Amino acid sequence: MPDGLSQVATDIYQVRLPLPFELRIVNCYILKDGTGWTIIDTGLNYPPSHAMWNMTFAELGIQPEGLNRIILTHAHPDHYGMAGWFAETYDIPILLSSLEQYFAQHAWIDSTYTDDAFITFFGRHGLPDDLAVQIQKDMAGLRAMIKTAEKVTLLEPDAHIRIGQRDFQTHVSRGHSDGHLVFHCAEERLLLCGDAVLSKITPNIGIWPLSRENPLEDFLQSLEYLAMLPVDLALTGHGPVITAFADRLNELHVHHEERLHLLETAITKETHAFEAAHSLFDIERLSSHQKRFALAETLAHLEYLARLGRLERIEQHEHIRYRRAA
Repeated sequence: MPDGLSQVATDIYQVRLPLPFELRIVNCYILKDGTGWTIIDTGLNYPPSHAMWNMTFAELGIQPEGLNRIILTHAHPDHYGMAGWFAETYDIPILLSSLEQYFAQHAWIDSTYTDDAFITFFGRHGLPDDLAVQIQKDMAGLRAMIKTAEKVTLLEPDAHIRIGQRDFQTHVSRGHSDGHLVFHCAEERLLLCGDAVLSKITPNIGIWPLSRENPLEDFLQSLEYLAMLPVDLALTGHGPVITAFADRLNELHVHHEERLHLLETAITKETHAFEAAHSLFDIERLSSHQKRFALAETLAHLEYLARLGRLERIEQHEHIRYRRAA
């Protein structure tokens, strides 16, 4: 098999697609589905991704008429970016949750979620002007690698999907994105988990202009829910598959508790989220792309602490800061 393609379970192949930023690789999956195939997530719409899919189809002997559908865990660019290309090229349905379609509609299709709105939002949290300029350039480049799906079939939690010989149930797993879906095959104790749980890195849990107000609380609650599912093998959106699922869920809980304690301890005066991010991340060593995610994640932790009453949120003159609770 070509580099980037491997079999991870009976009739399931992992397709590792390159990304043009620090994350480097996104894992997509292709599952045998009767006489055809179902794809889980697509990668970005740019030439190396097309090349990898073409090699995958050639290796597995897949003809265009053999592709049945695309199922998306969520609408972030590295998972959604080729959805429109697949829909147009192969005339196959795209399945996505309604909350993720709402995000895609506003962020990528009608552009009501503009770069200016993004910069204004994070400007209130201390984003420096020079970094704002670079982030706008980054986002323009990212948008160029997204081919949107104009028509989707909405897929909701608790739906049942049969893929080949497997029955999957959909579950919402909020935090990384508002309507992120995972797909659980109880009989095989198998989970297609996208970015809900990752093995070597922690999913980015950030507050963005269109996101729910307390995504870290959403994420921690989702971990508790996922812990009730029997899982021996979790197929992740980035990094290696997970074979000790309960242990990884516990590690993620501990990680965020440690980050919350570190952040709370570091807040000694009224502080913008961007200033506070320096206590969690080595900001000066990060790229502009990484700084954007660091700011969003710091903000999610600050807001979580504020809603617990451990910090106070102060809004003054179009700026938002946090301080120790009185």
